[in-house]
Amino acid sequence: MGTPEFAVPSLTRLFEAGYEIAAVVTAPDKPAGRGMQLTESAIKIYAKSKNLKILQPEKLKNPEFLEELKLIGADLQVVVAFRMLPESVWNLPPLGTINLHSSLLPQYRGAAPINWVVINGERETGLTTFKLQHEIDTGDILLQKKIKIGDDESAGSLHDRMMEEGAGLLLNTVNQLTDGSLKETPQASGIALTGALRYAPKIFTETCEIKWDNSCKTIFNMIRGLSPYPAAFTFLNGKKLKIYKGEIEYTGILKEPGNMETDRKTFMKFSCNDGFISLKEIQLEGKKRMAIADFLRGWRES
Repeated sequence: MGTPEFAVPSLTRLFEAGYEIAAVVTAPDKPAGRGMQLTESAIKIYAKSKNLKILQPEKLKNPEFLEELKLIGADLQVVVAFRMLPESVWNLPPLGTINLHSSLLPQYRGAAPINWVVINGERETGLTTFKLQHEIDTGDILLQKKIKIGDDESAGSLHDRMMEEGAGLLLNTVNQLTDGSLKETPQASGIALTGALRYAPKIFTETCEIKWDNSCKTIFNMIRGLSPYPAAFTFLNGKKLKIYKGEIEYTGILKEPGNMETDRKTFMKFSCNDGFISLKEIQLEGKKRMAIADFLRGWRES
């Protein structure tokens, strides 16, 4: 059960390892692009290429969908980047339902763990496989793998690394589940060791607007934690300016937060409460994403 590109390596590894994929469950096709043509999910495209059975329920509690799952009779259900499942679905298989989550649970439960670990300036994160139960992201832990975060790494780069590492961890989990060697660990024991929990809620538009009265480090982490999607933004002459990459600049000269400076050739920077963020890759509303020097060559301030 999965939808986006993040889930494809996991399905690939299971398929190539020789496991029988009884069915692939993914989101219904959705209209996208200027022509609003129906677009298939990344998982569906892969499943079709391997002639796998595909299910695309509109609602997971639909009686016809539940009956089809029962007829399929899978021993195990595997969830990677999918919707929240009702108990009538996750409680069906004899081996249960397992999920791959992009954090070291119990830390960073929620919809956007990759973004939030970077936004919060963490130096380490990881991957967790766990058994689904009632409360989201709270089930017993199966396996975990730690992953270092680079000092200037973006959420996009971390996503791509975790996508591949997660596929390997998931395959190991399924291998050990099927041979009976895997021991489950309640998350409560992890909470006792890690202390206060940090969460990873869904990211909304208001989350992405830069508050220039914060520190350079806070804003720098926010920019890379939201890059490339949905992207941190500010406004330039009333137009939304998405910032995909920036650098911290400490000059010893403090300006009013949000003050913009540029030589109109090579640099544009905004002042924070302790320095500047120099913009490196941006996208002005109505324009393409580009390096700052390319943008400034064609920019005419209005």
